[in-house]
Amino acid sequence: MARRKLTKAELERSLEGLPGWELMDNKLHKMFKFDSFAEAIGWMTSVAIFADKIDHHPEWSNVYNRVTVDLITHDLGTLSTLDIDLAQRMQALSRED
Repeated sequence: MARRKLTKAELERSLEGLPGWELMDNKLHKMFKFDSFAEAIGWMTSVAIFADKIDHHPEWSNVYNRVTVDLITHDLGTLSTLDIDLAQRMQALSRED
């Protein structure tokens, strides 16, 4: 996948299609909540497989049924197309509306 810095307009358009995601400290940020610890870890595993395939890895933490995520493209020092791709996949795998 292409690794390209996002323009401000591209970022704003992308956020419209990512419910619950926000900009925090120049990163894409979201807290996911699941029904159980097992469900949260299962989701993280599914995301990890995709993240490894695209060679783009999240900053995240897990406490019981919650997973807090921050995305940024470190080598570019900003948000990129990879962050949007990963956020979209996370959203789809979470089965949130």
